Order: sequence, then C-alpha cells, then structure tokens
Amino acid sequence: MKRLLLLLILIVVGLQAALAQEDVFRVDASTSLGTISPYVFGANMGHHALIPGALLDEAQALNLNFLRFGGGDSDQQDLRTSTLDIFVLQARAIGTEPLVTVRLLNGTPEAAAEMVRYANVEKGYNIRYWSIGNEPNLFVRVLGAPSYSTEDLVAQWRAIAEAMLAVDPEIMLVGPDITQYVVFDTDPMTYLEMSSGGHPRDDQGRDWLIEFLRANGDLVDIVSIHRYPFAGGGDRGATVEGLPAVSHEWDVAIPNLRQVIREAAGRDIPIAVTEFNSNSSQNIGGEASLDSLANAIWIGDVLGRLIRNQVEYATVWDIQGSPVRGWGLLGTYDVRPAYYSYLMYTHFGTELLASESSDPLVSISAALRDDGALTLMVVNLGRDEATKTLSLSGFAAGGDAEVWQFDAEHNAEALDAQAISDGTTITVPGLSMTVYVLPPQ
Repeated sequence: MKRLLLLLILIVVGLQAALAQEDVFRVDASTSLGTISPYVFGANMGHHALIPGALLDEAQALNLNFLRFGGGDSDQQDLRTSTLDIFVLQARAIGTEPLVTVRLLNGTPEAAAEMVRYANVEKGYNIRYWSIGNEPNLFVRVLGAPSYSTEDLVAQWRAIAEAMLAVDPEIMLVGPDITQYVVFDTDPMTYLEMSSGGHPRDDQGRDWLIEFLRANGDLVDIVSIHRYPFAGGGDRGATVEGLPAVSHEWDVAIPNLRQVIREAAGRDIPIAVTEFNSNSSQNIGGEASLDSLANAIWIGDVLGRLIRNQVEYATVWDIQGSPVRGWGLLGTYDVRPAYYSYLMYTHFGTELLASESSDPLVSISAALRDDGALTLMVVNLGRDEATKTLSLSGFAAGGDAEVWQFDAEHNAEALDAQAISDGTTITVPGLSMTVYVLPPQ
C-alpha cells in the first residue's frame, strides 16, 4: 500500500510540474454534461448534532437539499421515535430531504419495519430515503462485534430491507455505507487497502461492496460509500500539503466505482458519498484541522470534483459540532469555515458544463444557472496566489461578472464586479474559493 501511495503522490507531483506550465482554464459553455443533482449539497446529522436555534437562519441560508441521520451510533442503539421526531423537525425547518438510518448490527426486521410504519404511516412524514446500518466493514474493529462478514451483511440487510418495503414499497434504500472504499483500478481490482480503518474486503478476502451488490443489487436504489483520506497527517488528521495530494482520488475512484456497480449489480445505480471529510479524528485548532480554512477549501474542491463526476448524493460529516468536535458546518454559537464553502455554491448553476484546469492545485467547475447566467467556480488548494488565462467558448457575457470570494480575508463576500470573457486573466488568492457569475446577453 505504501508503494501505491508513493506512486500516486509522484504522479500528482509530476502532473503539477508538467501541467502548471500551461496555466489555462478551459470552459465550453456549449457542451452540457447534464443537470447537477441538487442532493450533492447535503450534510449529516450525527446523533450528537443539533442545529442551535440561534443559527437556524444560517443553516437555512445554505440551501442544503439532503440531510442524513446516521453515523456510528446507528448500530449501537435502537432509533427512538422521539429522536426521529426531532430530526425530522430540524430537516423540515431548513428545507432538506431527510434520510434515516435504522440499525443493522443487532437490529431486527421488526424494529426497522416499525420505524417505517411510525414515520410514514402514523406520523405521515413521508420519509423517502432510508439506510440500514453504518460502516459494516468496521463492525468488528470499531464496534467490537465478535465476527461480521459479507455473508452476514447481505443476509441481514436483505431481511431488514424486505420488512421495511413491506410497510412502504415507495421508500428508497441507500447502502451499504462501506467506508474507505477507494478503487484505483478494476482490471485487476486495485484498492487503497486499509485506509485509516476501512478495509475493502472481509477476513475471507471477499469484497464488501461487490458481494453486497451481487446479492442485493435488486433492492438497493442508491449505492453509498464513505471516505476520510487522513490527508498527510496519519491518524492525527491532515496537513495543508497533504490535502491536494488526495483530492485527485475522486477523479479516479468515482468512475471506477460506477464500473464496479455496473458489473456486480448488472445495472447502473446512482452513487452517494454519504460521509466525507478530510479525516474523522475530531482535531481542532490546527493549520489543516477540521475547523480550519485549509480544510474548508478542500471540502469546496471535493464538492466540485463530485459534481464534475456527476455523483448524485453527497453529505459532508457533519452539520454541527461543539468546541471539542472539529467537524461541523455549524458550531455551537457561530459557523465554521466549511460553512462558507457551501455558501459559495449557493451562487453556482444547475446545468454542468465542460471545464478543465491545467493545474492540479487549482480547479474550475462551470455551470449555467436557471436565469441563464454562466457560473465559474475556481478553487485554489495551494498556499500561493495563482494566475490563469480563461479559454471560454460558447458564451458571451451581457455585462460584468459578479465576484464572490472565500479566503482568509473574505467569508463568501461579494467583491468588485469584473469583466470576464475569452482570454481574460484570472488571479485568485492561495487557499481560496472564487465564483464568477457572468450574466447572459
């Protein structure tokens, strides 16, 4: 694994040296790549998260469309109806579609079915999305199960799923929420093995996801994975230089994941990245810790890559943290830097367009808005200012572009308008997100 990681880093460094010389952004506004799923803008709500009343306006301003209730506690205790009530209340208050996780480890079909009955029959919540269990490939290592295999997963998941569908056949099932499932090649299968806790295979060498899809590909509606790369910091978290080195994993892993799904399930199934962040170690106060500017910019870059790879659902971990829990778009009394990463995307369009950056440290995503405006999201993962030339075809602006920026000096704030056209030179600060909104003619 170390040699594979070293090779990946060398490839990234080589690309940086070779491609950065060109310094060009290419955008073809005449080439549509399809509608951006609104559910890519989502978050988790762990069992210990709670949207503070004083920050409800801030939470609503994010325009999140998907909120997953789950995480590690989902398989350590049965979900209570009172807890579900509070979650649904908060999800509705901020305008998101809810996803609810029921227990898999030591769970029963009867308990899961009763939760669906309570939510959708008795209370009329009409919760469409449900998942069963959380990170089953960590049941032994993290939750202390005496044993757990792919055979256990496929049999127990199916029994619970069928019981839930018997109550409400219209629900959408999301799973299996395997963590750290990163496929670098599919012929032959090459994984990022034992990536900070999550192994892609059980102790018999069977692939968790492939075995699940072969058995339950007929029932699952959305295939879900988790990813915490621990970028350069080992178990301590991440480093500023380590974050860009792992960003490019998504551009390889997501297309390969689609191939794995197609071959194992015999059909295409939408993808959900139902947990992601740079790490899960709760670190705070560091240069690249979960509550840092660098981590927030990395999250903004990941969102762009998930959008460009046309991932249908994505939920960052998680929506709210405390002074001792670094993750969270919201804190207890104020917002976290990652909040502004999502706020920046409220200016972004809904129709994905062809775009390309020549610099691995500086990415660009392009989209049309419903009002006809062209939006360009530029994310600089490097510490240094970057200057690029824009090669733009298929769009002529009807005036100067709005400019919004998130960096060390600006919290998703409007800057002076700027004329943007083919051949324009664009300069962005280090560790920044900048969105340009070009009005139509």
